[in-house]
Amino acid sequence: MGAAGVILLLDVILVPTSLFITIGYHAYLWHRLRRKPCLATIGLNSIKRRSWLQHLNQASKTYLKGMLAVQSLRNTLMATILTAIVTITISLCLAALANNSFDGANHLLPSPSILLGGLQSGKIVALKCGSASILLLASFLCSAMGLGCLIDANFLVNALGMDRELSSSPDPQYTRSIMERGFRLAVVGNRVLCITFPLLLWVMFGPIPLALSSLALVGALYEHDFPATSLSSKLNNN
Repeated sequence: MGAAGVILLLDVILVPTSLFITIGYHAYLWHRLRRKPCLATIGLNSIKRRSWLQHLNQASKTYLKGMLAVQSLRNTLMATILTAIVTITISLCLAALANNSFDGANHLLPSPSILLGGLQSGKIVALKCGSASILLLASFLCSAMGLGCLIDANFLVNALGMDRELSSSPDPQYTRSIMERGFRLAVVGNRVLCITFPLLLWVMFGPIPLALSSLALVGALYEHDFPATSLSSKLNNN
C-alpha cells in the first residue's frame, strides 16, 4: 500500500470516528438534559434563570428590575456577538484559503507527511472546506437568531409587571420561552463553532489532528457540562 492508500485509509477511519464521538457525546448530553437536567450545567442554568425571572416578576421597583435584567443579559449578549464575529471571520478566511488553493501541509512542512498531510485532491479539499463552511454558517445563524431572541427578552423582562391590568402586559411564560430560546440558540451556536475547530485542523493538517482534537474537545466539554460528576469521580479516585 502506497502513501496515498495509507492517507486514504486514515481519512476513511479517523474522520467518521471523530464525528461519531463528537455527535455521540452531544446526543448523550441531550439525553441527560431530558432525564436529569440538574446534573448538567446547561440544565442548572435554565433552572436558575426560571427562578430569577420569577423573582423579577414579583419585584416592585421597576427601575431596579430593568437594571438587573440588562446587567444579567449583557454578558450573554456579548459572548453571542463574539461567537458570531469569530464565526464569520473564520468563514471568510476559509473562503480565501479555498479560493487560493492553499496547501497548508506542504506549506508548513518541508516535505509532504502521511501523518500531517491528508489527501489534497480537488474533491477532498472541496469536501473539507464545504463541511467546515456549512458548520460555520449554521453557527452564525444560530448566534444571530439567539442574539435577536435575547434582545427581545431584555425588553420583555423590563416590561414584566409594569401594569398587570393592561392586556398588553407580556405573559411571564412567553417571556421565559423567548429568553430560553435565545440562550439555547446561543449555546448551539457556540457548540457548533467548537465542533468546527477539529474540522479546520482536518483541512490544514489531515485526519490525525482531527481525531486528537475531537477527543480533547469532548473531554473539555464533559468537564464543563458535568462539573459535579467530574469532581465526584476525582474525589473517589483520591
